[in-house]
Amino acid sequence: MPEYLAPGVYVEEVSFRSKSIEGVPTSTTGFAGFTRFGPVQYAGGPANVGPRLITSFTEFERVYGGLEEIGFLNGARTNYLAHAARAFFANGGKRLYVSRVFKDAVDDLASSHVASLNVPLSTGSADWRARWPGEMGNVLVDTRVVRSKNLAFQHADDPNDILNRDSWGVQVQRVRHGSVVEVLPSAGPFPKDNDALNEANLFVVQIDSDGRQTFAAVGGGVPAPFPFLLGERVIFLVELRVLVYGPSGRLDSYEELGAHPAQRRDIAKVLEADDPEDENAMVYLDWAYDPADLFGPARLMAGLRSVPQKRLSGGRDGNLPGPDELAGKEADPDHANVRATGLEALAEIEDIAIVAMPDAGAYEDADVRKAAADKLISHAERCRYRIAVVDGPKASSISEIRDFRGQFDSKYAALYHPWIEILDPLFPIVPGTPPRKLLLPPSGFVTGIYARSDIERGVHKAPANEVVRGLTAFEININKARQDVLNPEGVNCLRFFEGRGSRVWGARTMSSDPEWKYVNVRRLFIYIEHSIDKATQWAVFEPNNERLWANIRRTIEDFLLVLWRDGALIGEKPEQAYFVRCDRSTMTQNDLDNGRMICLVGLAPSRPAEFVIFRVGQWTADAKS
Repeated sequence: MPEYLAPGVYVEEVSFRSKSIEGVPTSTTGFAGFTRFGPVQYAGGPANVGPRLITSFTEFERVYGGLEEIGFLNGARTNYLAHAARAFFANGGKRLYVSRVFKDAVDDLASSHVASLNVPLSTGSADWRARWPGEMGNVLVDTRVVRSKNLAFQHADDPNDILNRDSWGVQVQRVRHGSVVEVLPSAGPFPKDNDALNEANLFVVQIDSDGRQTFAAVGGGVPAPFPFLLGERVIFLVELRVLVYGPSGRLDSYEELGAHPAQRRDIAKVLEADDPEDENAMVYLDWAYDPADLFGPARLMAGLRSVPQKRLSGGRDGNLPGPDELAGKEADPDHANVRATGLEALAEIEDIAIVAMPDAGAYEDADVRKAAADKLISHAERCRYRIAVVDGPKASSISEIRDFRGQFDSKYAALYHPWIEILDPLFPIVPGTPPRKLLLPPSGFVTGIYARSDIERGVHKAPANEVVRGLTAFEININKARQDVLNPEGVNCLRFFEGRGSRVWGARTMSSDPEWKYVNVRRLFIYIEHSIDKATQWAVFEPNNERLWANIRRTIEDFLLVLWRDGALIGEKPEQAYFVRCDRSTMTQNDLDNGRMICLVGLAPSRPAEFVIFRVGQWTADAKS
């Protein structure tokens, strides 16, 4: 209650309307699987290892690498997840989270698979390290020196200068505490930009509280002013440019780098492991500044420039992960640096509504394929507000795909068959030579179609009778006779129709419950339940009385009215499409005593016109209708 303690006018804000419900996103997708590079947890690695949000395939290539094969130690393998991401965006997908899965030779994410390069210094050493494990981390790092023009100057004599700065001797323009400068005789010759650094000519600038510059030399000791007069020497500011040459022509450039923590662009900060300036940087510098070694920044610069070997080595793609690695592990509540992996990492992202594992259907062993599909389906069921898109096995006959389908029963999953053939983008077409083809699991294409259908029509529209983009053919031809067998069993077929192209021709879940037969019905309820869940959190701990019940009813009814108008619910009037009850008829006194508010919501979802039937018969000319 507001307090009125002194006479006056009190203006108060109150609300006379119900709170609105904002629909949750339904097209955001999550993939878990194997990539050539990218964020993944390993011992001693960066802390920022969560799944990344990707909004284009170009961004995917920068974060997780390209389409090239993954060179597992137990045999190279097609990069199915990268191809699935490419198909996802080609078919209309907009937002994709990727959880990379990695496994080394001893079932542990060890740093032995991370590429590195040791940089000897005149005292100690530094290391270039790839940020993530994988063969793609064997990049080339070229550190170049950039010299300024002569920056030496001396303060003029000023009788009003209380600091008496003209007595400071030679100073340097444009420098900060920790800058590295190179001092040479003014008679020359002068080095070119990227010529090697001689530590005997280098000094590290030290600036006191008055702004006076002194200079630390290679021998160490107390920093001192320059002992020469202006004009006897030239002084260059020395900075670094780092060029990182990655695969497929990738080049990352980092300019104007210093080597001291006080520098605005300290190389160890710009290219650090956890939070680099470029979050997609491929490498980081492992070097710790020692405050007792004032000459350390100059020593680091000279060593980085002079290292003879520029390519990192030791990066490997590890072993082929199994279903357990794809499922992942939950984050350790007792250790903040032990994050969730695999599907468990995707479980922490609330916005995801569609999940898939493009690598799961490519396992050679049937039991491993089933185990991987089980992990994906269990993940979707546990998270409640998402649906799993499951791939059938490659080269499946009608009997094999039926046997595979018969092993599952879930209203949170849908199975698609067959695999899809594309022109291999890694092999350009050469005139006179047959183009190389590649078979891919359908999940990447189908999840993109889910997203496209949601954006163009809405989640209530069945994601079927939609064109599949970016393919040459389906692995096998599914005709009507075959689909007559597969469709009732919940196998969604991909089919080619003459004059209408290649289309998704099914929209059924993997459930034996007829109430949840259709994908769009399941996803519509997921959308409504999640939206209500997220938008009514304000009601927790509110007084459990008629005012709250009425507010809840109005809130949900307003939301469902919009859905009815959009065609998501059937009925000529709103009263026929839904009902919302929240009153004494839905709660007992025991419920109230135990703090429970119960609201019943009934919906009449629109189901797809899966069988369009026209009955045509003869009639006589004199017949009356």
